[in-house]
Parts: sequence; C-alpha cells; structure tokens
Amino acid sequence: MAYLGTALVVLGSVGSLIFGIMILIKAFQTSIGWGLGSLLLSFPVMLIFVFTHWAETKKPFLYSLLCWVLVAVGAVVGVMAAGTGIPTN
Repeated sequence: MAYLGTALVVLGSVGSLIFGIMILIKAFQTSIGWGLGSLLLSFPVMLIFVFTHWAETKKPFLYSLLCWVLVAVGAVVGVMAAGTGIPTN
C-alpha cells in the first residue's frame, strides 16, 4: 500500500511540474514581463497570469490541480499504510 502512495505522489508531482511548465511557456509567449515574473516570483504572479488569461491557461491549470489531488491522495494512502504497521517490503 505504501508503494501505491509513493507512486501517486510521484505521478502527481511530475504531472504538476509538466503543467506548470506549460503555463510558464504561455506566460513567456504573452510577454517577457509575464514570463520573468512567473519564473522569478512563481506562485503569486503565475496565479494572476492564469486568472487574467483564463481562456489560454484553463486546461493546464485544472490538470495541475488534478495532479495536486493525486499528491494529496498519495500522501494520505502512504500515511495510512505506515500507520497500520503493514511491512513495506
């Protein structure tokens, strides 16, 4: 069960990274200012960019949120597996 939790966390993290990069590319395509702001001040500027350019960034943003749900579920599964005392080997 712990392996399932780890797999979900890794899958969600990689997916979120990929979709975050997709949003960053769209920010640079819009303007250098949006791109640099999103890169250097990551979360607040990128979030403002997503909401001001919703039509272009809706899909990668929602997929990124879905990936974070996978991370959360994987973390819960991993903690529950560790709490049951079931050997992980």
